[in-house]
Amino acid sequence: MSSLTGTVRLIRFTLRRDRVSLPVWVLAIALSVLGSVASFAETYPEAADRQARAGVLEGGAATLFVGPGYGTDDYTFGAMTANEMLPMTAIAVALMSIFLVVRHTRAEEESGRTELVRATVTGRHASTAATLIVVGGANVLVFAILATGLPSSLEGLSSSGSVAFAAALLGVGLVFTGIAAFVAQLTVGARSAIGISTMVMGALYLLRSVGDITGSFLTWLSPFGWALEMKSYVDERWWPLALPLVATAALVTAAIAIGARRDVGAGIIGDRAGAAEGSRWLGTPFGLALRLQRGSLIAWGASLFLLGLLYGGIAQEASSLYEDIEALDDYLARVGGGDAADQFIALSAFISALIAVGFAIQSALRLRVEEAALRAEPVLATPVGRRRWAQSHLAVALIGSTVLLLLLGLGLGVSRAISADDAGQLPRLTGTTLAYAPALWVFVGLAAALFGIAPRLASVSWAFLALIAFVGFIGPMLQVPDWLYDLSPLEHISRLPAADLNVMPVFVLTALAAALVALGLVAFRRRDLAT
Repeated sequence: MSSLTGTVRLIRFTLRRDRVSLPVWVLAIALSVLGSVASFAETYPEAADRQARAGVLEGGAATLFVGPGYGTDDYTFGAMTANEMLPMTAIAVALMSIFLVVRHTRAEEESGRTELVRATVTGRHASTAATLIVVGGANVLVFAILATGLPSSLEGLSSSGSVAFAAALLGVGLVFTGIAAFVAQLTVGARSAIGISTMVMGALYLLRSVGDITGSFLTWLSPFGWALEMKSYVDERWWPLALPLVATAALVTAAIAIGARRDVGAGIIGDRAGAAEGSRWLGTPFGLALRLQRGSLIAWGASLFLLGLLYGGIAQEASSLYEDIEALDDYLARVGGGDAADQFIALSAFISALIAVGFAIQSALRLRVEEAALRAEPVLATPVGRRRWAQSHLAVALIGSTVLLLLLGLGLGVSRAISADDAGQLPRLTGTTLAYAPALWVFVGLAAALFGIAPRLASVSWAFLALIAFVGFIGPMLQVPDWLYDLSPLEHISRLPAADLNVMPVFVLTALAAALVALGLVAFRRRDLAT
């Protein structure tokens, strides 16, 4: 029997399992790029508007986050697409590759399903090969959609530049497919594999940032740097594409070599020995829930704090660039009047709060994860009741989302206070972001209610977030009706600091969140537990 026996059957099985998530990943990435690019002509119709936009890329903060900014002397739609869409899309492609690879490799071993599959007529490397082929195929599909769709989405985007743009993303996706496959051989848990892989992703992006700021060779040590160095739409270079192909081949070879020498379910990095006795805090439901989610909370908190630092630091410069762009009038009208820098901060706080909703939903749905993984049943077999167990995870979601907004506000306040030489900006902007807390609590309540009433539909919370994100970003351009905006709890919060605070929506949203959480807890007590 060959080590690849059964690969084709496992590919079909993987595609069957991911018949929903795989198309969602691919289409979400591809359509978000195509939709954003299609809006450039309306948002920046004149060359002067685009050239003003290019001025943002000349600062150190912009270089840190999006790269050196090629083609800014003549900022065409192609240069705008390459500079502003490629870095963030590359991160999305990397995350897609990491999550899909770990889901079908280390997570399967951790659950014990890999051992059952290996007990059949299946080769040792068939599972890894099937995963690599499926995830690689997903990246190729993103490449194909963008390479063919970009030229037709916006006049002025060349076919060769579109192929280079899509190929740069393909290279990043393949590298992180290899990284995730390699890391999955090292750890014994799926969460550890995802954590290490995303940390590597962050380190490589930071490496690219430092290299671009200092003009050093460090850029060439990062797949994100390789993608930017292809200079799509500006001065296409094809030879950097060889670097991700070589790196992917080396990573996959190393992963296969390690997989051939270790036991199924084991990893090179063993579990760290814990304390002989757990703390009293860990013996409580809330302490356990916080311990399970502390890594996620730290990662989200650090990201939003850094995002706040960026937005606060460039508020004055960025606001002066969009004041004369007529296409942004609809967005600014929803923000309100006032100082231009306050308008920018209000818009940035809204976008960042929308990002923080992701943690609120993820944290609340940890209840569903624990129940589906059959870890809730042993806990509930102790004197811990259902209500107390569910309340502990929801408390982490409610308190954690508030902490994220606090960190976001601190980031905005610190950088704005330094740039404006005004210490009063710190408490002012911290309060700005905390005003969104009741809106985030509503999302926690929605996830809790769905978990209690129909746990299989709990993921609808993510669909709701996708809907309001689409309406929030694309709605002003499509002139959607006001009732679609009103579906979002975030839309009912005053756009501080550009507008005055209206306290009534804050009380209403808080009451709605409390009602949804209570509904979820009551429904959970009355339904059967997954066993």
